[in-house]
Amino acid sequence: MSDEQVNRRGFVRKALLASAGTAAALSLEEKILLAAGDKPSAGPAGGISPGAMPMGQIGKVKISRLICGGNLTSGFAHSRDLVYVSALLRHYFTDEKVFETWRNCEVCGINTAILRLDETVLRLLKTYRGERGGTLQWITQIKTKDNRLTADARRAIDHGAVGVYVQGGVGDRLVKEGKLEVLAEFVEFAKTNGVIGGIGSHALDVPVACEKAGIEADFYMKTLHGTNYWSHRLDDVHDNVWCRTPEKTIEFMRKVTRPWIAFKVLAAGAINPTVGLKYAFGGGADFACVGMFDFQVADDAKIVRGLFARGVKRPRPWRG
Repeated sequence: MSDEQVNRRGFVRKALLASAGTAAALSLEEKILLAAGDKPSAGPAGGISPGAMPMGQIGKVKISRLICGGNLTSGFAHSRDLVYVSALLRHYFTDEKVFETWRNCEVCGINTAILRLDETVLRLLKTYRGERGGTLQWITQIKTKDNRLTADARRAIDHGAVGVYVQGGVGDRLVKEGKLEVLAEFVEFAKTNGVIGGIGSHALDVPVACEKAGIEADFYMKTLHGTNYWSHRLDDVHDNVWCRTPEKTIEFMRKVTRPWIAFKVLAAGAINPTVGLKYAFGGGADFACVGMFDFQVADDAKIVRGLFARGVKRPRPWRG
């Protein structure tokens, strides 16, 4: 371990102890960070233990019920009015830290990540899977301003993606503009090329319109979290990235036969994972996509395993 790593870990340790006063007052995540400061990070982070993750299936692809999100490792988060968060993430998630996070996911039974399509992600995946022996499979978020969705889908497929989906903001916009044929073409393109194709959205109008139009998406990627967060915190400028109608979403999706990946289930870190994951699966989501720091993976995986072990009460049959 380099002197720089030692100094950085020592700084984190002192800062946490100074802010908390005593080790007994630390949160679980802080305790994991402190433990990691005493040893090198060649393998999974402290507290990580192997475990079987409940699985589902979309098309022919076997997918863990908990999916690793990619915003954090791409240096992006919905940080409200905090201007430093994205820069902080980019500094934290070095290549090695991204690899450590993905390794922790695999150890905990998470076999799938939903990631962006950019040069950094492609480079990281090539190294992780080609040189580090990683097996994490990749579903790609397709986001483009010019509606040329199939060109980006082609690029993702050529780099080994098992699935592609239209990013939520793009799905919202296309439905609002009445361009459902673009979504239909995208889904058909994915199927023709042997991968699963999905449609993402924040607005409930999107799956409603797609179902009415008979678009044969393999899955939906739709926000879901309770109103206890956004309705008391966010203004109209930010509302469109959340789930503004969770009860209506749960009720509509009850009748939908396609698998549903829920995202924003923790409101970008503002909702306790135990509460958010229980709400998502209990509301009918078949999978939950969660952005996680390396030291959060084990706890989130344990929560999901516990929910399934106790039996998740939900209004919708499992799809996938």
